[in-house]
Amino acid sequence: MLPADTNVFLDEYEQDVDEIVAACNGDLRAALAALMLLNEQLEQKLQLISAELTDRLPQNCLSQRLLH
Repeated sequence: MLPADTNVFLDEYEQDVDEIVAACNGDLRAALAALMLLNEQLEQKLQLISAELTDRLPQNCLSQRLLH
């Protein structure tokens, strides 16, 4: 990644952080709690999707993946 690309991503993160804090009326603790809750929800969704995909894989594919 080029430094210019990195700066663009950092600028976007800064804007996102500002929006999240503003949505929490400037309360940094509330913004952090909201992000932690969102992260937990995303982790749960990821686990569900992963379990679903694992259930759909043919058994031989699953055993080959475990060996590598």
